[in-house]
Amino acid sequence: MTPANTFDAIVVGTGMSGGWAMRLLTEAGLKTLALDRGQLIEDNPTEHRPDWEMPWRGGRVHPDDLAHHPIQRRTYAFSEYTRHAFVRDTDTPYAQERPFDWIQPDLVGGKSVLWGRQSYRWSPMDFRANAEDGAGTPWPIGYDDLAPWYEKVERVVGISGSPEGLPQLPDSQFQPPMAMNAAEKLAKERIEAAFPERRLIIGRAAVLTEALGDRAPCHYCGPCHRGCSTRSYYSTLTSALPAARATGNLTLKSRQLVHSVLHEDGRATGVRVIDMVTGEATEYTARVVFLCASAPGTVRIMLNSTSREFPDGIANSSGVVGRYVLNHHSRVGASGRIEGLEDRYYQGNRPNGLYVPRFRNISAATRRPDYVRGFGLQGGASREGWGRGSSMSGFGASFKHALRRPGAWRLGFQAFGEVLPYRDNRITLDPDLTDAWGMPALRFDVGRYDNELAMRRDMEASAGELLEAAGATDISTYDNAHIAPGNNNHEMGGARMGTDPGTSVLNAWNQCHDVPNLFVTDGACMASSACQNPSLTYMALTARATTRAIELMRDGTL
Repeated sequence: MTPANTFDAIVVGTGMSGGWAMRLLTEAGLKTLALDRGQLIEDNPTEHRPDWEMPWRGGRVHPDDLAHHPIQRRTYAFSEYTRHAFVRDTDTPYAQERPFDWIQPDLVGGKSVLWGRQSYRWSPMDFRANAEDGAGTPWPIGYDDLAPWYEKVERVVGISGSPEGLPQLPDSQFQPPMAMNAAEKLAKERIEAAFPERRLIIGRAAVLTEALGDRAPCHYCGPCHRGCSTRSYYSTLTSALPAARATGNLTLKSRQLVHSVLHEDGRATGVRVIDMVTGEATEYTARVVFLCASAPGTVRIMLNSTSREFPDGIANSSGVVGRYVLNHHSRVGASGRIEGLEDRYYQGNRPNGLYVPRFRNISAATRRPDYVRGFGLQGGASREGWGRGSSMSGFGASFKHALRRPGAWRLGFQAFGEVLPYRDNRITLDPDLTDAWGMPALRFDVGRYDNELAMRRDMEASAGELLEAAGATDISTYDNAHIAPGNNNHEMGGARMGTDPGTSVLNAWNQCHDVPNLFVTDGACMASSACQNPSLTYMALTARATTRAIELMRDGTL
């Protein structure tokens, strides 16, 4: 191995978790190689281009997308403006025993560039849930273990929000909250009067309302998924990458597909990589390896890393790598019309919405007989625009004049529910299917079970109740159960943490039980899913694990 291919640490993936790993490793003085299958695009040329300058007016269905992006185009962030940011499904196929939408970015920074930016801590009850209700194995850590790392991450990321003092949703280190509009304030007053146990709060978002270092506060321009030239929302590109580069210890290689982890005598020695442009294979060595390639991506690498020592994939003596795959279930909620307030409007395009924290199964009084765990709801209010004309009768000048005026206020909520850890929800390597570079493709076998189905009925009913309490009219509820798991972009599990090496892959520090210098800190490590957006927890776990790895390297343990 040449000196040019030898590093102190290797980080696979540069998204939410990988960005933090490479930042902390380089700041500790470690020569770090960061590898990502995506392209490096730091200035998106479409960020502020208006629809009329786009060939397809910013539409979601470019002719090529029907053939090459049949899965990626199902996500909310996909459009003519961002299609370059997603993989071509024809290049990266996967098999499905049961339908699963695997949304895959094709960018350095991964989903940190495209995420919805909602940022919520887990609560003590979330970490205790597996042990208390028996669904899944106990977490090896609790809230108190992660709280200092939440704080560390939040001070760098910048979380805007309001302190609420809720036991089921601990407060973060907040920048000032974004403001609710008139209809949302009215809904909050009415809902909390009708349901004292339910809170309607402004979302907690990784979007600055005050300057933080050289990052400017948000100016509410709106097209967040196209990038952020003011660096107002957190991503690897706006924060972690510049910090890692500044150390002089980072080597970043894009368009690199990690094929497998190299290992010998129970230790990871490096990685084997395929250059996605040239097709050439290269090996790199390091003292520690961090897998942060997304939950399915990390599982794929681990299962493909076979040897006499690990015939079923590296660190898989338990046989659970690829099992207990988790996600959130959503696409269920309600919307309605808020009468009045015709003289009120709002300014700009706020990159945030409302949040109703979990209110089920948090006490004896809120216990449900038909399911365990719970859900939260996200939503917001706005006034109808000129697009409402497509469903209105009318013609001519009077019709056009009417559409120039703001329409009615509408309020909507969409629920996000927890999915339990099921052994049969799993990812394997397909024996026949390969991607464009010859690497075995994944086979997904992931579905919903009775607990989720019972929860969805309550999610739909509860969303309707909130709207009724808000005084809405013309209320319609929905459950788009046909939308496949995975579509919420919150895939987790497959290499879970635990205390027992016989039933888990990772210890309390995100180290593989079988391979102590191999760390997994992306969503694959999760032993349960809670109902909150998971990115903040990924970042906190990564900061904690990376600091531990640095300590072990300094004392010679690794």
